[in-house]
Amino acid sequence: METSHSFDPALFRETLGHYPTGVAVVTAIDDTGRPVGMVVGSFTSVSLDPPLVAYLPTRSSGSYARLRTSRHFCVNVLAADQQDLCGRFASRAEDKFEGVEWEPAAEGSPVLAGAVGWIECEVTEELDGGDHVIVVGRVLDLAVQRPTLPLLFFQGGYGRFALPSPVASSDPELIESAQMAEVVRGPLEALARELGADCSVMARVGDEAVFVSVTSRGGHEAGSLAVGHRIPLIPPVGTVFCAQAPDDEVERWLSRAKASDEDRASFRKNLAAVRRHGYSLSLVPQVSTDRVALMSDYSGVDVMPVHERRIRQMISESASLYEPVLDPDQTHDLHSVIVPMPTDEEQTRLALRLSGLPHGATVERVEEWIAALSRVAHEGAALLRERAGRAAAARP
Repeated sequence: METSHSFDPALFRETLGHYPTGVAVVTAIDDTGRPVGMVVGSFTSVSLDPPLVAYLPTRSSGSYARLRTSRHFCVNVLAADQQDLCGRFASRAEDKFEGVEWEPAAEGSPVLAGAVGWIECEVTEELDGGDHVIVVGRVLDLAVQRPTLPLLFFQGGYGRFALPSPVASSDPELIESAQMAEVVRGPLEALARELGADCSVMARVGDEAVFVSVTSRGGHEAGSLAVGHRIPLIPPVGTVFCAQAPDDEVERWLSRAKASDEDRASFRKNLAAVRRHGYSLSLVPQVSTDRVALMSDYSGVDVMPVHERRIRQMISESASLYEPVLDPDQTHDLHSVIVPMPTDEEQTRLALRLSGLPHGATVERVEEWIAALSRVAHEGAALLRERAGRAAAARP
């Protein structure tokens, strides 16, 4: 292949190095029955219909010489914490698979443990790519194995995405909300013991609710709510925070659901019920969903778009569980009771939440829970007003 321009190869590498690429290990079973793999930074999707991908190995690669003896290959997208594994497959080790955990895909190609995802393909053609070969494969099977941040190659080194914290810009507001929540810690702990339930304080921070205080009936357990867990305020979630909000804020809240007109009308009805009653209720879903695990993934440092999609889906699927009309002749399984903490602010900042409640509750029992939680909320509001008064009196 002739070139019409002449320039420094180092400049070529430096310039293209400013474009970050993902790192993958292409694996196969060679014609001797042994696993083989090589690191590639040049992997791309080619077509959706038919489903085609391609990777570009160097012509001189010994690993590629073995890879091309197989009709199938698997692209393993490496995770950000797999740099050592990347180094192993980039080395000249005689057996790169020694000590490496893997499982065969349907056609036998190795799927590496801990990879973000894998794509098994059948080779359809090899094209000329200068000092590289363009290997095109038809996708046979694929899966996201571990939804986490991928390993990147950038400017000659390995790294990862640096995702911004969704609440970092609101740290002062979050800290102030946590300090406000401290005034009800004692009453909430007493209520948790009395009811055999979990009590927590949620603070509105931007378009999310953040748990700033959590009191468990049995202490902290694996899989339970924790301080710092977040949930996006997407209808029907967030009615207590919108109960005092102006119309434009309510419309902005409704727009986050991306719902039909019928669903939006249902959310407005929920909001009207919360404004009328002064509390929010939700029922336990019939199909068990680990909501805490979804919130934990969404609240992590490495939150990914898939985590947001999953929690959005959970919220959407549970829409019918909010603000139920309780039949006095039946018992009910409540998932949560939420009441706002009254303040002098224009919009609700804090809300108290009961969860982990005993199932099979009568309407009378539910009303007792609401009344008990409301008393704590009003007690907390009174304490906050006292604190604000003392602070104002102390100012010169």
